[in-house]
Amino acid sequence: METRDKIIETAKEQFMRFGVRSVTMDDIARLAGISKKTIYQEFSDKNQLVFDTFSNALQDDIIRLEHLPKIKDGVIEHLVGLTNFIRQRFGDMNPMIMNEIQRYFPQCWQLFEDFKKDYVLKEIIELLEKGKEEGYFRMEINTEIIALMRMEQMMFIFDPIKFPPSKFNAVDLQLELFEHFLHGIFTEKGREAYLKQKNQYNENHN
Repeated sequence: METRDKIIETAKEQFMRFGVRSVTMDDIARLAGISKKTIYQEFSDKNQLVFDTFSNALQDDIIRLEHLPKIKDGVIEHLVGLTNFIRQRFGDMNPMIMNEIQRYFPQCWQLFEDFKKDYVLKEIIELLEKGKEEGYFRMEINTEIIALMRMEQMMFIFDPIKFPPSKFNAVDLQLELFEHFLHGIFTEKGREAYLKQKNQYNENHN
């Protein structure tokens, strides 16, 4: 592994576990088995390291999402794949990291806003339209409004005031809201197909 990639992978693992601000360049150097001077040969400062690490993490998310069952090949299969992605993605994420990024790293936050608008929103809209065509989602829902609502729904659980990390688990929150979202737009056909597919998946992976 190249030195730069090793630094980013170490930083990503530490930031996800402990948050951004509490992890120092000394911590990353020690865990990567390199000198702090080597880090500064690759990154001008911590802000650049955070930005490049956050950008790398978003690209990882896109790759992982692309490996899910395709929407065009099966809406229900895609939804079940998303529940598994949520478990993996939020299982190892410090719940304070998004709050820190928004407050202290505006360039990273803009990167995330662009990711939401250019990738996530389009994916949700495609999913909703395909689900309506196939009779899994209610035809009368307003696709754009529901897609925007779903994006905001995913984000507000990171508010530590509304959902204190000491009280709520991030995976449980995301899955609870995802299920609430789905059952608000399912037709009876969609609900039955989803529950059947989810039960089969759970049986095969337990």
